[in-house]
Amino acid sequence: MPASTFVLSASLALLSGAAPAAKPAAAPSKPAATVKASAPAYPQAVAEKLIGPALTEGHAYARLAELTDGIGPRLSGSEGAEAAVQWALRSFKADGVKAWTEPVKVPRWVRGEERGEVLASARTRGHPLSLLALGDSPPTPPEGLTAEVVEVTSVEQLAALGDSVKGKIVFFNHTMTVAADYGRFAGLRGRGPAAAAKAGAVGALVRSLATASLRTPHTGSTRFEDGAPKIPAASIATEDADLLHRMLAGGPVRVKVVLGSSSLPDADSSNVIAEIRGREKPQEIVLIGAHLDSWDVGTGAHDDGAGVVMVMEAARLLAKLPQAPRRTVRVVLFMNEENGLRGARAYAEAHAAELPRHVAAMEMDAGGGRPVAVSLRAGAGGQDLVRPWLPPLVALGAANFSAREAGGADLSPMGPARVPFFGVEVDSSRYFDVHHTHADTLDKVDPQDLARSTAAVAWVTYALAEMPGTLVRPEPPAQPGPPAAAPQPKVSGH
Repeated sequence: MPASTFVLSASLALLSGAAPAAKPAAAPSKPAATVKASAPAYPQAVAEKLIGPALTEGHAYARLAELTDGIGPRLSGSEGAEAAVQWALRSFKADGVKAWTEPVKVPRWVRGEERGEVLASARTRGHPLSLLALGDSPPTPPEGLTAEVVEVTSVEQLAALGDSVKGKIVFFNHTMTVAADYGRFAGLRGRGPAAAAKAGAVGALVRSLATASLRTPHTGSTRFEDGAPKIPAASIATEDADLLHRMLAGGPVRVKVVLGSSSLPDADSSNVIAEIRGREKPQEIVLIGAHLDSWDVGTGAHDDGAGVVMVMEAARLLAKLPQAPRRTVRVVLFMNEENGLRGARAYAEAHAAELPRHVAAMEMDAGGGRPVAVSLRAGAGGQDLVRPWLPPLVALGAANFSAREAGGADLSPMGPARVPFFGVEVDSSRYFDVHHTHADTLDKVDPQDLARSTAAVAWVTYALAEMPGTLVRPEPPAQPGPPAAAPQPKVSGH
């Protein structure tokens, strides 16, 4: 669905210098009034060629439909994941963009039967539980796992209970209500079951990391150390978490869980790489990426189909320009972000010699919402370098700098090489309504929001590849010292 004629007109008016400065959506380093469209330092004609088609052609949404409705779930090692690799290659070829694959060995975890119930007691009738096995969970015995439940709200509280959790199912409860809470509570899913296993528990239930629910459980990855005990682990819908909490207040509660999940041998898979060679400094690389895999529930429309089509569309539009940008733009569609980061690590290892020549890198993995800001993680002067290129983003609502640093799970292996990061921050306030659920489907993505963010990604990518200077590499991590104040949680896909 194309964006409105009004949005396009506003965008083109802005590109010609007629629009006022944008209101900041996040605290910028300088007043937004410093962002002006007069005497632009950027090529206006290029801005029009990138932003106009992104807003009006509907290509990103159509491509997202191909990926989600046509291919479906894409958990690493699955047939869907490999179909997505071939789809991406065909799509880049159709766009006239050079593309290839690079091998990655990925984990192969398969979801099986999954059901649960609160067992009837003298106080209450039985209740079914709406649940999903967590990635890397082992199965229960075929007859299921039955045990008493003990509730905790942190790994530290679990440790304080000592031997009293032995033989029980640990229920990790929390109070996530907004997207920013994800960073506060994601550790309960990622590390909680392993901690419970070490304490002698026989199973784990984790309240879904969700900002909304219609009794919809949210899956995700949990991690067990090699050689350490593993226990069956599942997420439960927030409504069922509240039910357990209320029932536990009145006395002991027993539940039965049946999980048929299994871990198979690692599978052969691939990252998909595409490239537009720079016209003057081809050795300098601006990387834009997203992860091609998804969970096996839903069709990964927001996570991360939206990011995939944004960066693919940016490459398509850049390839159509009369001349390529000054630097090389490289697109990386990473495999296995959801349950292992194998693709990210494989890329960083295979391209270790090139990482000093990566002058900027971006990962789009926060859904298909509208753009709200530009983010950076770089050395001194980064905002001053980028600011003159912001005016074309005014009509899109993103001509300001975010208070948060740019980053991404798939970019993390590049951190030791001090690669500068940039990003287009999108509105993720409703992202965790459907994140990792059966409901992460195409209908949840607004076509106009996706088009606006695609336009912003295309333009910011061009700016980093074309501007005369490059971002200064960030300072190396500081040596460990006294604990500082807790940083603002970042909205992260996983």
